[in-house]
Amino acid sequence: MMNPFDDTYFMQHALKEAQLAFDKGEIPVGAVIVMNDKIIARGHNLTETLNDVTAHAEMQAFTAASDFLGGKYLKECTLYVTLEPCQMCAGASYWTQIGRIVYGAADKQRGFVNYKTTLHPKTKVTRGVLSEACGTILKRFFIEKRNLN
Repeated sequence: MMNPFDDTYFMQHALKEAQLAFDKGEIPVGAVIVMNDKIIARGHNLTETLNDVTAHAEMQAFTAASDFLGGKYLKECTLYVTLEPCQMCAGASYWTQIGRIVYGAADKQRGFVNYKTTLHPKTKVTRGVLSEACGTILKRFFIEKRNLN
């Protein structure tokens, strides 16, 4: 029998987080951290709300996951994030030793791939899960932003 808790399932939950950010006027990036097919942390972009350039979805999720687990290492966890992590978030993922990163839309300008940011040697990466849906919410946000200005 197929596991209903696949990458698509968890990315849909990350997209729900992105929608929460969108609704707050934040750049719509969402993240969830999963361990043993269970979401243990959620986060979305809060840079405007918190007036903090480091309040990216991944950073919020890393903090919540570490708090939930009572430890700073996330070796047995998977980060699902709607946008390719930037070099700050990829760097933070290195220090968490996260087991896996799954992202939706690529960020060709600011993503960790373009900057050649080093991930933890044991971190596995899966790209492009629900990339179209993940990219669409970002495009919609910036189109609406431009039309308001």
